[in-house]
Amino acid sequence: FLSRFTTLLLLLSLLSAATIFTSTEAYDPLDPTGNITVKWDIMSWTPDGYMAVVTLYNFQQYRHIQAPGWSLGWTWRKREVIWDVVGGQTTEQGDCSRFKGNIPHCCKKKPTVVDLLPGTPYNKQVANCCKGGVLSSWAQDPSAAAASFQLSVGQAGTTNKTVRLPVNFTLQAPGPGYTCGPAKVVKPSRFTTADKRRVTQALMTWNVTCTYSQFLAQKTPTCCVSLSSFYNNTIVPCPTCSCGCKSNTTLPEKPHLASVVPNPGKNGLAVPPAVQCTHHMCPIRVHWHVKLNYKQYWRVKITITNFNYAMNYSQWNLVAQHPNFDNLTQIFSFNAKSLNPYASINDTMIMWGVKFYNDLLMQAGPTGNVQSELLFQKETESFTFEKGWAFPRRIYFNGDNCVMPPPDAYPWLPNASSRHIMSPSILVTAVLSALAFLLK
Repeated sequence: FLSRFTTLLLLLSLLSAATIFTSTEAYDPLDPTGNITVKWDIMSWTPDGYMAVVTLYNFQQYRHIQAPGWSLGWTWRKREVIWDVVGGQTTEQGDCSRFKGNIPHCCKKKPTVVDLLPGTPYNKQVANCCKGGVLSSWAQDPSAAAASFQLSVGQAGTTNKTVRLPVNFTLQAPGPGYTCGPAKVVKPSRFTTADKRRVTQALMTWNVTCTYSQFLAQKTPTCCVSLSSFYNNTIVPCPTCSCGCKSNTTLPEKPHLASVVPNPGKNGLAVPPAVQCTHHMCPIRVHWHVKLNYKQYWRVKITITNFNYAMNYSQWNLVAQHPNFDNLTQIFSFNAKSLNPYASINDTMIMWGVKFYNDLLMQAGPTGNVQSELLFQKETESFTFEKGWAFPRRIYFNGDNCVMPPPDAYPWLPNASSRHIMSPSILVTAVLSALAFLLK
């Protein structure tokens, strides 16, 4: 009996641990409330269903969606069909052979909708559509962090009590990484007219919340950090195999297909990116260089290098943690904004490129890097170059946590030494002990 009871307790413990891991794997301490919320607003009833406006809101502070953009899927509960889509389109029509007259836009049980491209005719557009699926992060540009499309759904309920909410929502952006919860009915959305003199509301509204997990997006990291300083000739490189190891058959200076973030290929299939062969095998390297030391200020140079031969990073962003960000005096050639994930503690900054200047990080080659310099004012109580204080605590690129070098590898001051200095009390005790021994 005791053996069976012990086994049962062990199984329950393992199950509990697995549950905890599953529920927390998408938690980001720098953006604890970040998510993509999908809102369905039923605006009117039709003879056999309803017309709804679906909107995706990117509430993530620094994780954006770049080309080829998002795709949203779900499963119908009944035999619903999509008669028409405005501001988007489904990727497949499905089998509509049972219809003799009007043919629906999509008859699939599990439809997938994507955004339309810029330049779409006006009669196929709605507000916040037609950006090629690109969504800005909330910190960079809230006005560009939403996307909408309009659905005309048939063979569905025509009242709040007969409508069945879709299930099994999926969000690709453009690859995996997002997990969507169930649809939940919420208070109907309210809309104010342009003259702000009338307020209308949806007939029914439900929300779906999707959260991101870097582990689900890819099994290996996508970026790494290297370090250097003016006071030490040592350049600390990215750790070896930070983003996976190269194949033994790979030639030293040839592109290598590494198992990192997949790029969309032909027919929407994902293909591995061609990453330049390096000891770290990362598509992106961020270099932090402590450049100069003034009387009241100190200066840092940041260089972001793209080693991916097959991908440009549009609207890229970089997030860094350092205790001196509350005294950032000036930043050159980048935009910057404080994130304040810990309320009163201002140690986290998001940086991104200047539009039409360096907001596009080109693929591997001579132009495949962007640079900027940061000028900090010194805090006399905390400022020091000792023990790696001048280097960042954490770096994110496009929302993914980058691999940092081990702390004991950071550049040290030239006069730094591992020798222990004997305290005066120990020295006095040793001298008195020696005298007592001699006087015996």
